[in-house]
Amino acid sequence: MTWSAEVIVSLKPVVNDPQGLVVRDGLRQLGFDGVRAARVGKHIVLEVDAEDEHSARELVSRMCETLLRNPVIEDHRISSLRRLEDG
Repeated sequence: MTWSAEVIVSLKPVVNDPQGLVVRDGLRQLGFDGVRAARVGKHIVLEVDAEDEHSARELVSRMCETLLRNPVIEDHRISSLRRLEDG
């Protein structure tokens, strides 16, 4: 079975986010005064082959742990996991 997984990789809360500060300041300069903070991360979409949902989730988590995130400064979460139609 083929699965589509969406992964969000974000900086840990204790890590400074200079890119987020630039986004926040830019939005404020454009008149969006209510913006208190912005954090920038990565959205990764994967298609993987696995026998079942549990195996797919485990596989994607291993991918995150070994390549897709830096475990020292980043967290990840699988925001979506769905089976793709055979075809």
